[in-house]
Amino acid sequence: MTGPVSLIANDVHVTFRVYEDGPSALKQAFSNRKWKRTHRTIHAVRGVSFSLHEGETLGIIGSNGSGKSTLLSALTGLTPLDRGTIHAADRPRLLGVGAALRPALSGYRNIIIGGLAMGMRKQEIESRMADIVAFAELEEFIDLPMRTYSSGMRARLTFAIATTEIPRILLIDEALAVGDARFKERSAQRLETIRNAAGSVILVSHDVNEIQRSCDRALWLEKGTVRAEGPVEETIEQYLSATSLP
Repeated sequence: MTGPVSLIANDVHVTFRVYEDGPSALKQAFSNRKWKRTHRTIHAVRGVSFSLHEGETLGIIGSNGSGKSTLLSALTGLTPLDRGTIHAADRPRLLGVGAALRPALSGYRNIIIGGLAMGMRKQEIESRMADIVAFAELEEFIDLPMRTYSSGMRARLTFAIATTEIPRILLIDEALAVGDARFKERSAQRLETIRNAAGSVILVSHDVNEIQRSCDRALWLEKGTVRAEGPVEETIEQYLSATSLP
């Protein structure tokens, strides 16, 4: 990839504290010992460095707890860095299945809320409403509360909202994993549109087939460190070889 660089992560470190549960109240009542609440420091991301180019999709793979979601949160500025730097041509937009929409409100109202959160004007959102609803395939359900939606329906709606306006840098955290085959195909086509418009995408997924289908390059993250980075097939092969059962 030789196009302009849209994002650079340099020696990124992220740590956070996790407080441990003390003994139960009953146990404390029968003990003369004074218990103090303790915590552990988790080093979730350890010296991660990579670059992302315009028109490129980078796939990030790794086992549960490897730091993938923490890294995406750090790239958006939601999680502070302990050390290192992140430089981006524009603020990355994070798309995830757990996006902060409101379950008690209808799909229609959530489209308005999501669009406003992205900086769009209400008139602009309403002009794109029909396209968003059609892409999410929710024509019959758009007036129902989001709490009545399946996980797949919520994922389709979130993806449709986040990509109605082509972002310069889009971060996707497992958002395509819950979709059916047709939704995955349509989502891949939407990602291709973003790339063709010189946008950049980072896709986190446990589905190596999705990484193979959608990404130009892959990065393997394990225990907060980069174990491998390079061509998709080579990186996935290293990952599967190391994580497969003997």
